[in-house]
Amino acid sequence: MPNTELQHRTVRTLASAQVLNGIGVAGTVAAGSLLVSSITDSETLAGLAQTSSVLGAAALALPLARLTAQGGRRLALSVGYVTGVFGSIFAIIGGAHKNLFFMLLGTFLVGAASAAGYQARFAAIDLATKESRAKQLSFVVWGSTIGAVAGPNLMDPAGNLAEFLKLPRLVGPYIVSATTLLLATIVIQAFLRPDPYLTAEKQASITQHKGSTKEALAHIRSNPTALFAISAIAIGHVAMVSVMVMTPIHMAHVDVTLRVIGFVISVHVLGMYVFSPLVGSLSDRLGRIRVIQLGLIILLSSTVIAGTSAADNAIQLGIGLFLLGLGWSCTLIAGSAFLSESVSLEMRPASQGASDLVMNLSGAGGGALAGVIIGTLNYGWLCLFAAIPVLFLALISIKVNNYAK
Repeated sequence: MPNTELQHRTVRTLASAQVLNGIGVAGTVAAGSLLVSSITDSETLAGLAQTSSVLGAAALALPLARLTAQGGRRLALSVGYVTGVFGSIFAIIGGAHKNLFFMLLGTFLVGAASAAGYQARFAAIDLATKESRAKQLSFVVWGSTIGAVAGPNLMDPAGNLAEFLKLPRLVGPYIVSATTLLLATIVIQAFLRPDPYLTAEKQASITQHKGSTKEALAHIRSNPTALFAISAIAIGHVAMVSVMVMTPIHMAHVDVTLRVIGFVISVHVLGMYVFSPLVGSLSDRLGRIRVIQLGLIILLSSTVIAGTSAADNAIQLGIGLFLLGLGWSCTLIAGSAFLSESVSLEMRPASQGASDLVMNLSGAGGGALAGVIIGTLNYGWLCLFAAIPVLFLALISIKVNNYAK
């Protein structure tokens, strides 16, 4: 099968799986925070749900990268999605019995599905050319749009399903998650053939030693462009996670309904994914650094708009959260393409795994600190603190851009 035809088929398959993954994971974001808050009767601890999920994604990043190097993308993605299915089941048990341990174990394992979703974007560029690398990657990110926007808006009907099954309403999104992640596994197993990474490896005749995670991190530290790329991915992610995960808690202060909270989160997720192809095209045309800089400016704007909004102002919060997602999209897509082309093929799985590890650990730290800030200060202060590393990286980007020239 020619590379062009195989690439199109690979991207279609990955995008289809991402639709299902998006429905499964995105719908649990607000539900997880609210469930932990209700179990612990503490808003400060509400961030533990997202923190646990992000830690799960971080913990699986390197094993999935190793599975890719050993057995290809199909094996790694399937393991990630199936782990998410088990996580959803544990979360249902934890939510139904008000058991914090099972709840956090569940969110931790659901994070594995997020890790698989992040790795899927790299699978899209195994066979892509440099001229279209970011755009191909963006199509898979865009594949999350339908599912990720639908997921939060399914909170209400999912809650009705949970009540029908004599379960708490907030575990409903995890019932949906278990189902869709299982379907995503089936799609990957059935249609991601031949495996894109193994095909690229065979075509490049890679027989030499494949870089380990330790070697990849050392290489990234010594490579200014790779270091900037991974920093852009991580900082964009920590800003997005810390603000996004606490927005439902901020809105719940004035008893906003689940439907309105779900709407605001879905608008945020729309910003994350819907313009992905445009972001990818701009990254290929204008350059990776320029699009990262654009993303940083958008992120700074989002923290100002969201941070000055009242808890019941769904319109202003929606605009702020939409821009938060769009800025994240710019840093993720351009940063991922920049990182992948900064390292050799044999170093890519380890470098990509290291990137996702750093990104998710940063997000976990941001989620944990966000809960503390909300508990001791307020949402406005949270947005201010989230803007600080973004501004710092924006200043550094000027120097990196000069270096790259």
